Amino acid sequence: MIKTLSLTLLASGLLLSGLAGAEPFPSTYEPLPSSPTLITNATILTGDGQRLEGASLLMTGGVIAFVGEGDIPDDAETIDAKGRWVTPGLIDVHSHLGVYPSPNVAAHSDGNEMTNPVTAAVWAEHSVWPQDPGFATALAGGITSLQVLPGSANLIGGRAVTLKNVYATSYQQMKFPGAPHGLKMACGENPKRVYGSQGKAPGTRMGNVAGYRAEWIAAQKYLDDWATYEEKIADGDDDATPPARDLKLDTLAAVLEGEILVHMHCYRADEMMTILDMAEEFDYQVTAFHHAVEAYKIADELAEANVCGALWADWWGFKMEAYDGIQENIAIVDRPEGSCAIVHSDSSEGIQRLNQEAAKAMVRGQHVGMDITEEHAITWVTQNAARSLGILEQTGTLTPGKMADVVLWNGNPFSVYAKADLVFVDGALVFDRSDPAVQPESDFTLGQLLEVSQ
Repeated sequence: MIKTLSLTLLASGLLLSGLAGAEPFPSTYEPLPSSPTLITNATILTGDGQRLEGASLLMTGGVIAFVGEGDIPDDAETIDAKGRWVTPGLIDVHSHLGVYPSPNVAAHSDGNEMTNPVTAAVWAEHSVWPQDPGFATALAGGITSLQVLPGSANLIGGRAVTLKNVYATSYQQMKFPGAPHGLKMACGENPKRVYGSQGKAPGTRMGNVAGYRAEWIAAQKYLDDWATYEEKIADGDDDATPPARDLKLDTLAAVLEGEILVHMHCYRADEMMTILDMAEEFDYQVTAFHHAVEAYKIADELAEANVCGALWADWWGFKMEAYDGIQENIAIVDRPEGSCAIVHSDSSEGIQRLNQEAAKAMVRGQHVGMDITEEHAITWVTQNAARSLGILEQTGTLTPGKMADVVLWNGNPFSVYAKADLVFVDGALVFDRSDPAVQPESDFTLGQLLEVSQ
């Protein structure tokens, strides 16, 4: 009954993804004006495993027109990229930009709603501060899209939002059009530490699991109550009373309906296996385990379950559940057929060098004998990242018809000397390293250093 309920709720005007009638807080994103742009003589990594030498790419109308050969408009601007490389715009699937913005002060700490172990009703976008200077520095590192999540203090921390990395005065102007919400969940030490230290539940890992299961049971009942109500209406009972609206259960029910994607902070292999069993029990899909320093131990199981591993290149050992990490983690998770390895940052600094984080993971795999090419490793921060966010049909590869989110690098993007020369979002030039006029600056930082420079 649960999986067939969406159409019923759509017909009744209530979408379980938190919508009553019109969508609240809708995306108002509009691509910036752009003109046809042809990049020639480049080494192009398409994001889907291909590498083209001395190749061309045309952007027109905000989308990729062709990679390789095709008709060129008379008014196209040509950029000779000899000696330089082109990739899709990079995507960071784990960021807290905007909810933990710079400067790092208490007034900006808006990522963790640490008032209850389950805060599925909250939406990270309602904390996003578009003036965070971190968006601009991430853009200079080639980041064109990112997922902003709540923090990991809670068992269920709330909804995540996917953003286009463009200058805006509201987060609605940054919301990636059509991207599904994510749900941030957390395993292990964080929730049991936060609430156990207060003498509250959960205080143990077994308390964590009991807490998740109780919430999924409540979400199933919420769906059943709505189904019963709709059956009464269909049978002509005009006096039927709808269930009381519950924002927390709206979100959880939408996960069970497949409308919201689960992104789960989880480090240990044993805990991830428990979560996979729980997902089977309640018939929902885990989209990705984030951080997952022990994912290499269960790489085959993750691939079989169609679960991505969104991972650091080399973070480990900073707490007990991160102790058993290895630098080959990403390369091993990437090995099984059907796997989905992703490099993420979880850092306002690391997001600026996500290409180099991918390079570290690639080299560690090569050092132990794995044949990992640049054209494959780039998928960890493009195609696979887009897949996990539900936006692969729109971006993540340089496929004709997709959004023209493109980075022109000064050389090999896996070099420690790599810099993004030009960054395009939907075909519009939004960053030019050689032109200060095309280097977006937050309203917050404008004038901050004026007296220092004089």
